[in-house]
Amino acid sequence: MALPWLFEFWALPHQLPPEGDWKSWVIMGGRGAGKTRAGAEWVRRMVEGPSAAAPGRCQRVALVGETFDQVREVMIFGESGILACSPPDRRPVWEAGRKRLVWANGATATCYSAHEPEALRGPQFDAAWVDELAKWKKAEDVWDMLQFALRLGEHPQQVITTTPRNVGVLKRILGNASTVVTHAPTDANRAYLAESFLAEVEARYGGTRLGRQELEGVLLDDVEGALWTTAMLEAARQDEAPRLDRIVVAVDPAVTGGAGSDECGIVVAGVEMRGEPRDWRAWVLEDASVRGGPTDWARAAIAAMERHGAERLVAEVNQGGDLVESVIRQIDPLVPFRALRASRGKGLRAEPVAALYEQGRIRHLRAGNLGALEDQMCQMTVRGYEGRGSPDRLDALVWAMHELMIEPAASWRRPQMRRL
Repeated sequence: MALPWLFEFWALPHQLPPEGDWKSWVIMGGRGAGKTRAGAEWVRRMVEGPSAAAPGRCQRVALVGETFDQVREVMIFGESGILACSPPDRRPVWEAGRKRLVWANGATATCYSAHEPEALRGPQFDAAWVDELAKWKKAEDVWDMLQFALRLGEHPQQVITTTPRNVGVLKRILGNASTVVTHAPTDANRAYLAESFLAEVEARYGGTRLGRQELEGVLLDDVEGALWTTAMLEAARQDEAPRLDRIVVAVDPAVTGGAGSDECGIVVAGVEMRGEPRDWRAWVLEDASVRGGPTDWARAAIAAMERHGAERLVAEVNQGGDLVESVIRQIDPLVPFRALRASRGKGLRAEPVAALYEQGRIRHLRAGNLGALEDQMCQMTVRGYEGRGSPDRLDALVWAMHELMIEPAASWRRPQMRRL
């Protein structure tokens, strides 16, 4: 009879409190990954004693959500909320007038809205559960007020359950030495989710930048001054590509191999050649990037050509020189190949490609596994790349668009200028 209420037996690894002397436990996960259940069970763990009337470790808990309604409907009365998780003999009483839960041992959990940070000025607590912090409009103010209020007991602690977003307060919390993090994608909790839901969201968002945030629970950075933004890339995403007049595979090669080497960027793109080049539309079809030695990326690039019926393979040869072409021809001596040399920095090369996105002239195929590529795009500025490592996937994309869109447009303009 007790087994259904023993969360340690049923919990997934990311739902159990980490070991150690931490102050903040951040549970970052995708939608439906079980974050709310983990938060509710942690509150139970803190307030319940050996018996219903026995005191637990904590006596005063703050429950903080975006609004009072969300605290009540999700954190308390929700299907994974505190009441649903509590066995009948330990279930607290809801006092609606005072917006709080009261346990038989005297412990209380009081609700607070993130719209009213000043409400946390005065009360004091020995524990707190904070839900969906990353979407609060006044997150900084509320978080600061809560830290001043966590002053009871020997070691007050707090749990933050949230889908990650690129907000300063969350990144500041993650950077604290007293913070521990557990992480899980939506798929980790698939036993408790509808298969139709999983199939739909995976089909629509799998492999995309938004999917990496909302399904995989990955914190993504939009760098200030970036040439691309998440909103811009979401607007470019489409389910199906039309019949394309020309398709190329662009490669930014990694000359060295091994576990510590850079990836080889391999991007497949095509173009609709309707009217003048300034009216053409391009499509990014697949990110086929790999990590490995020269023969590994050469095989992957040629395989991508075969999958999409590409008519040419283009590759940057600044570092590898003739080696790049020779490696490719070892795999296929007859492959149509064009060597490209960079004369400007990465940021300057990427800027005209970003302008094409702003004009709505480049689309992303939703099924193209473009999430990691889009991450690199959102960290490229005119000053250069501000992410980790090298933007190999983005470099390959830029070369593809120069081949398909920018150079044809420049070639078309030159005769017009001569006639003028």
